[in-house]
Amino acid sequence: MPLSLENYLDDAANTPELKPVAKTLVELTRAAVKVQQAISTAGISHTDGSAVPEQNASGETQKALDIFADEAFLQAAKNAPVFSYGSEEQEEPVVLGAGELALAIDPLDGSSNIETNVSVGTIFSLLPVLPAHKVMACEAYRQPGNRQLAAGFFVYGAQLLLVLTLGAGTRIFIYQPKSGGFFLLNAETSLPGDSREYSINASNRRFWPSSVARYIEDLEAGEDGPRGRNFGMRYVGSLVADTYRILQRGGVFLYPADERQGYAKGRLRQTYEANPIAFCIEQAGGAATNGTARILDLVPDGLHARTPFIFGTQGEVALIAEYAGLPTA
Repeated sequence: MPLSLENYLDDAANTPELKPVAKTLVELTRAAVKVQQAISTAGISHTDGSAVPEQNASGETQKALDIFADEAFLQAAKNAPVFSYGSEEQEEPVVLGAGELALAIDPLDGSSNIETNVSVGTIFSLLPVLPAHKVMACEAYRQPGNRQLAAGFFVYGAQLLLVLTLGAGTRIFIYQPKSGGFFLLNAETSLPGDSREYSINASNRRFWPSSVARYIEDLEAGEDGPRGRNFGMRYVGSLVADTYRILQRGGVFLYPADERQGYAKGRLRQTYEANPIAFCIEQAGGAATNGTARILDLVPDGLHARTPFIFGTQGEVALIAEYAGLPTA
């Protein structure tokens, strides 16, 4: 019998700081099941993928499912030892008044892909709440990612998956509808050391920094170029789908800052997208940077701070830094 998530958490939560983490993760999985069910019935229920006349805190058009997911995970946070709930869909953190954790979450990442039946997901990060954060809840979201107690993401697709790290490796759990629980899919996830795939939105090429453009050009040159081998591009445009593929097959993902208005500091959010993904990637043997520095060492300036984001196989991430003229370890 595969190991259940509950049993895994019982074994892992052997320190006082991880006990509230375990309780919170159980509540998050219950919300994820509700979201998966809502997605699977989108178009035949009141909860669908259509847009509503609202924008979230990041300035993106909300869909009905965004709101549904936000409400489901907010309720999960209320049922857990969570002090504050920081969501992409909320302008400011929601203070719940009790608990030892700050939850940063993108309740439904990639929701613009719902109508195309592409895998979407939920990305989350759990941070400690210090005494100062109880006075100003927003300060809890100005902690660097290296202080995360746990992080992960759910993938809503053909299977409902949970990718999770507690800081001791990255593990993948699969939801079994018959038993109503999550079970360990593999003992430990490690990025393949060598890969010939990269992920980037090539339509933005004309706006890229020159170092990124040179790196991609050398990949495209294939076996006749300086890399001496052929590479393939795989880009879904759903962060959880692209991340899960890299965890399984290796490779590198690039979302650099560029010259477009509003993209000078990157586009992805640091606290509830880059930090949790970076934590999972590093714990699987990969690397994650903003192009110049390790993502998990950076201090965000708030809940909705943006950042350039490059992650994947260590060798490729280090090589991209070389293209930018940076020293590598």
